Amino acid sequence: QVQLVESGGGSVQAGGSLRLSCAASGYTVSSGCLAWFRRVPGKEREGVATVDRYGSTTYADSVKGRFTISKDNAKNTFYLQMDNLKSEDTAMYYCAATWSFRCRLGDTSYYNSWGQGTQVTVSS
Repeated sequence: QVQLVESGGGSVQAGGSLRLSCAASGYTVSSGCLAWFRRVPGKEREGVATVDRYGSTTYADSVKGRFTISKDNAKNTFYLQMDNLKSEDTAMYYCAATWSFRCRLGDTSYYNSWGQGTQVTVSS
């Protein structure tokens, strides 16, 4: 059974940084596509970033140049480094994974394993 456990959320002032982690069990992060999504209450879940098995990444336009997705195969963990945070980044952040080697940034139905979510709050 695949389990994804997030950590690293919290509160930060605008311009600050946070790093989210997603530790996987029952799944090998080097195998498929990994993603981060976020959701603001009242809105649909938004794709933030993906990294495929080859290390290729994609980002939502709203976070390009500020967020970096990465993975550590030895730790079986992947990350979302968030720099220069803005108030509009405030959301619940979720990690997700699929065994498929291709990634789809905004397609929530494509991912069959999800973390429980971690809250990020950015104050201006």
